[in-house]
Amino acid sequence: MLALCLNASIKDYDIKPTYMKSSKFMSIKILDSKELNFKSTRELSDIALERNTLYAIGDKGYLYTFKISLKDNKIKKLKLKSETKLKNSKGKDLKKSKSDSEGLAFMGNDLLISFEKKSRIELYTKGGIKIKSIKIAKALQNIKNYRAKNRGLEAVTYSDKYGVITAPEVPLNSNNKRVHVIYSKNRTWSFSASGSITSLEFINSDEILILQRESKKNHNYDITLTKLNLTTCKSEEIAILKSKKGWKTDNFEGLTKVSKNKFLMISDNQNSKHQKTLLVLFELLK
Repeated sequence: MLALCLNASIKDYDIKPTYMKSSKFMSIKILDSKELNFKSTRELSDIALERNTLYAIGDKGYLYTFKISLKDNKIKKLKLKSETKLKNSKGKDLKKSKSDSEGLAFMGNDLLISFEKKSRIELYTKGGIKIKSIKIAKALQNIKNYRAKNRGLEAVTYSDKYGVITAPEVPLNSNNKRVHVIYSKNRTWSFSASGSITSLEFINSDEILILQRESKKNHNYDITLTKLNLTTCKSEEIAILKSKKGWKTDNFEGLTKVSKNKFLMISDNQNSKHQKTLLVLFELLK
């Protein structure tokens, strides 16, 4: 455990364009951002916060826990505490073909995890052991409905009111490519696409924050944050961070709520020397 903490570092990293003097942009305020360099972690796809513990899921079926300190709107400390391979209900490591974990969210005291290539959602203990499978919308159950095997269930979130909500990275074959659909077990909501969906997180009882990512040349990314009201199905793009306008973004794939209107966002470095793992603390202004 000690070795995990010693082989780690976080450092300041400003994602804003150099010409920007204000931390406010459109309907968000960037509070803090860090570059993470934990040698034993890579490809972090999503995060979920519980008090001072930050859970993170990796692409290859790894579950990480960090001790995090957030104070005065800053990321003060982040220490890696544990890492474990996800295990099936019999305590055995998930097979490689079933370990493409992408989305992470709390459901009660347990962790919901969505998987991409063999698209499904499962409930796990905080120690990474499978509890049960979660039933999803019929349209999401057949991999042939997806545009590609690697365009499966990238995101998942949960509320007592709406239940488990998920979305494929890109619209299904039968849907308009320019319109995203998010799914509960028995309902759907749609909105205009601005990239691939990589994360979902509830803002409040009826609104969801949606993270979309569009890959550009030379490892650059455009990031869009969209707010969707589930009662009215009205959507609003609240931040559009374009690399050509100087935003130093990366492959952002994860969101978690910190407190009212405050969120953390993390990027997946895809195990590439050309990319970074960035952790950003931001606030919604409306």
